[in-house]
Amino acid sequence: MRRLFPVTDLTPADDEGEWSLDHLADAYAYPEQDGPWLRANMVSTLDGAAQHDGRSQPISCESDMRIFGTLRGLADVVVAGAETVRLEGYRPARAREAFAARRAAAGQGPAPAIAVASGSLDLDFSLPLFVSPLVPTLVLTGNGAPADRIEAARKAGADVVIAGEGSRVDPARAVRELADRGLKRLLTEGGPRMLGQFVAAGVLDELCLTLSPMLTAGDAQRIAGGPSVAVPERFALTSMLEEAGFLFTRYRRI
Repeated sequence: MRRLFPVTDLTPADDEGEWSLDHLADAYAYPEQDGPWLRANMVSTLDGAAQHDGRSQPISCESDMRIFGTLRGLADVVVAGAETVRLEGYRPARAREAFAARRAAAGQGPAPAIAVASGSLDLDFSLPLFVSPLVPTLVLTGNGAPADRIEAARKAGADVVIAGEGSRVDPARAVRELADRGLKRLLTEGGPRMLGQFVAAGVLDELCLTLSPMLTAGDAQRIAGGPSVAVPERFALTSMLEEAGFLFTRYRRI
């Protein structure tokens, strides 16, 4: 049985509280605004682990993946760090009939682009993510990235976006560069280092966090890593769903 805790105007899709894809798409719709909106989608155990054995899938569930797919179905671009792309085995985003009309009405392409952030460009450009995506994959890197790796990325069909100095990708600049290309509905799926950089740069607008009713112990990463911010940034809870002990929360920056 799925239950709903309406923090705002989120209401069940039917009398039984089931969540259709249309219902979820309405519930997680991006706000209407001129500038970019960056949301993150992450999962964490009760003791703060963002992964188990290096991957997020073991601490997830079917409904979490349903929301994961919905968030992708609404986004212009999915931003991920190179390590996450390697560990999670990223593939090109696919077009889904359930979101086709909604995306067309919003002026979006059939599927979101994937943007991979990497300063070194230590990526396998022979993978389907680069050579056979429905929408060309973007590679975010710095102006000091190895020239041969930039050329390899372009030969594979990737769109290389310079978004930083030296070997570093600047998170705020990456958001601006993507927005300048018309990709304003941004979704990041991490990993923790990537999310930590967005948090530290003050450009994260929204966090969709699944709290998994599991304990893992160990030394797994939290959902955001890297240096701490000088002053913690406050977010407000805007909605929360529950199923089988999993909490699907949504927070917006105040």
